[in-house]
Amino acid sequence: MRLTLASALATLCLALPVAAQECVGRNLFEDMPSERLSQLHAATQDVPFHQGLFWRATKGDQVVTLLGTYHFDDPRHAATMAQFGPLIDKAAALLVEAGPEEEDRLGKAMAENPALIVDATGPTLPERLGKEEWDTLWKAMELRGLPAVVTSRMRPWYVSMMLGISPCMMAQVKGNGDTGGLDHQLIERAEAADVPVKALEPWDTVFTLFQGMTPQEEIDMIRASMPAAEYADDYTVTLTDAYFSGDSWLIWEFGRFDAYDNSGMTRAEVDYQMDRAQEKLMDERNQAWIAPIEQAASRAGAQGVVAGFGALHLPGEKGVLSLLQNRGWTITPIEPEGANGG
Repeated sequence: MRLTLASALATLCLALPVAAQECVGRNLFEDMPSERLSQLHAATQDVPFHQGLFWRATKGDQVVTLLGTYHFDDPRHAATMAQFGPLIDKAAALLVEAGPEEEDRLGKAMAENPALIVDATGPTLPERLGKEEWDTLWKAMELRGLPAVVTSRMRPWYVSMMLGISPCMMAQVKGNGDTGGLDHQLIERAEAADVPVKALEPWDTVFTLFQGMTPQEEIDMIRASMPAAEYADDYTVTLTDAYFSGDSWLIWEFGRFDAYDNSGMTRAEVDYQMDRAQEKLMDERNQAWIAPIEQAASRAGAQGVVAGFGALHLPGEKGVLSLLQNRGWTITPIEPEGANGG
C-alpha cells in the first residue's frame, strides 16, 4: 500500500500527459480464496494498532489527535472532515508529511534538476532487467504517461513508486490540480482557520530515502512492485476499501503475498525487499517524526495539535503509535463517525 510518498509523487505527476479515466475495478478480497484471505488476516493480527485510522495520544495536559490519511481523492473523506474539521479549527497546529511550502520546493526542484529522477550515465533499465520484465515494465509505465525511452533512464526507486500509483489516480491528480486527498483537505481547513501548518520532514526526503541501496536491491524493488501494476485499478479499489475499513496493514500484507505469487522472486527475496521498503518508507521516517510531534504538543499544551499522515505510519512495533506509547503517551482509538466505515 503506497500511502507513504504518494502525495509527493502525485505532485510530480502533474506534468505527465495521462489520459483521463475513472478508477473502476473490483475489490480483490471479494473473490480471493478464503484460505488466502485468512492468511492475510493472520499476518496482521500481531501487528500493534493494525486496526483503526484515528487516535488520540495524551501525556499530562498534552493532546495529539492522529489521523491516518489516504493521499488521493474519495467522497468518503467528507465524513472525516465533518468529524475532525472543527478540531483542526481550534488546534494550535496541523502537522503533515509535507506542507504547501515543501510541495512547492519539490516541484521546483524537479523542474530545475531532472537528474533527481533520471540517470543519464548509468546502465539503462532494459540492460538491467530481463526482456520479459522490461516489456512488462515499459507497458505499465506508458499507461502512467511515461514512454519507454524515458522510463529506460528513470532511477529504480522512482519507477517502483510510480508503479504504486494507478493511471486513474494520476489522471485525477492532473484534473484536480492536486491529489484531493485527505492530507490536502486537512491543510485547506487549517489554512482557512489560520492554523499553522507544519511539515514533519524536509521537502527533499523523497530523494534521500533510497541512498545506499545496491544495484540488485534497486532492481528487486521494481520486481516486487510490478505484479500489482498489472491490475492497477483493481489494486486501487482494494487499497481504498481496505483504508476506509480501517485495515491499512491488510493491504501491505496483500502486496507481500502478491509478490510471493507473481514477482518471480523467492519468498526470502520478497521478505527482504518488503522489510527494506518498510524500513526506508516507514520505520526510519516514523522515528524522525516523534521529536517534532512531541515538540509541537509541548508548545500547544491543552489546546492540542492534529497530525495527519499516511495511515501505514500508524501501526507496527516501529509505527508512530507504538513509538509514542513507548515514550509514555496514552493511546486511545477514536471511532469514525458517519460513512467512514470500520
